[in-house]
Amino acid sequence: MSGTTWPSQGDGDPEQACPIAPVVDLVFSRWTTPILWALHEYGRQRFVELERRLVTITPKVLTQRLRQLERDGLVLRTYHAEVPPRVEYEITELGRSLAPLFAGLAEWSAGHLDRVEQARQDYDARPRVPRGR
Repeated sequence: MSGTTWPSQGDGDPEQACPIAPVVDLVFSRWTTPILWALHEYGRQRFVELERRLVTITPKVLTQRLRQLERDGLVLRTYHAEVPPRVEYEITELGRSLAPLFAGLAEWSAGHLDRVEQARQDYDARPRVPRGR
């Protein structure tokens, strides 16, 4: 990759070999990016509103992901003690700070996913040759 320098952690613990691994685990867990995107795009929402926007997520998984995102400081949960009780979720300032990362990924996607798809088609069209180790 010309012009791009990847940070190096040197030798040592394999889990620390890649400095972005903790961010990837945090941000790119299943459902995290769609939840953060929905909260960033549409603002504060109730559980059912999020559930409607993310039509294939189960209530159990949405609950688990929201709890984890709250624990990580990326989502704020506000409980309103009224009848019936109301709970709202919103992205925090820390969560909003991920916007440039997502914008960069969206830009990369727009400029490169067609090449990824072509590479997949080329790979799938190749004759199969037994592989050794």
